[in-house]
Amino acid sequence: MSIYLNSDSKIIVQGITGGMGAKHTALMLDSGATIVGGVNARKAGTTVTHKDANGADVELPVFGNVAEAMEKTGANVSVLFVPPAFTKDAAIEAIDAEMPLIVVITEGVPVQDSAEVWSYLQGKKTRMIGPNCPGIITPGESLAGITPHTIAGKGPIGLVSKSGTLTYQMMFELRDFGISTAIGIGGDPIVGTTHIDALQAFEDDPETTAIIMIGEIGGDAEERAADYIKAHITKPVVGYVAGFTAPEGKTMGHAGAIVSGSAGTAAAKKEALEAVGVKVGKTPSEAAELMREIMKSL
Repeated sequence: MSIYLNSDSKIIVQGITGGMGAKHTALMLDSGATIVGGVNARKAGTTVTHKDANGADVELPVFGNVAEAMEKTGANVSVLFVPPAFTKDAAIEAIDAEMPLIVVITEGVPVQDSAEVWSYLQGKKTRMIGPNCPGIITPGESLAGITPHTIAGKGPIGLVSKSGTLTYQMMFELRDFGISTAIGIGGDPIVGTTHIDALQAFEDDPETTAIIMIGEIGGDAEERAADYIKAHITKPVVGYVAGFTAPEGKTMGHAGAIVSGSAGTAAAKKEALEAVGVKVGKTPSEAAELMREIMKSL
């Protein structure tokens, strides 16, 4: 009942000894995720101690590199809490180690670095989520990232979102039905996993019965997703596009949220999605209500 992440996922944290890495390692463990170690070349051979979901102490080894961490622990997911200047090298290290899934939380990664990592990924065995994202959660099974795990439980709705906070809000709005997996893909212009990737994964997941997709102004990802939905997705999809009141020509929050003329506006994205049968809410609550109506009719 999940995509990309489940109860069998073994997670390492690149940057486990830093402030954010330590904080969110503790929160991931509290969610029930299986954290098996971390990476910091300067602190290789040491350990860090946290509490697991039952309150018991867990001593996690710190390795010098991702390849060694995978060899010693069997890790198949890495979450990156690495400063922007070092994110490219950390991601490439994980890709070279053939880590199946890397989740890049870091905000402020230079677009050129993201482009180089994206190019390096092509043809490799690694899937990257992010950068500048909240990561991925399969409620009740695992968490790789910073999504609060107490918002919603398991259920049949798949959620993919550009926005972190809107991921959390939509999970809360739909807590009466529950979430199969919620994936925050990030709002930067270049990301490793797209709406389309997640839509297809949810389409293929037998226990996801409906999909909610959150976009925002800027770029054409939602329009491309609309074309893909028309051609490939049979499950009901509900959409929400953040930024209906955004003024043209302004950068709004995320680096990717830049509107030029009518291209990239919330209205244009809503129109494209509705043209292929996606119901689009004008607010997160309205989108949640549209999904609720669909779920009651299934």
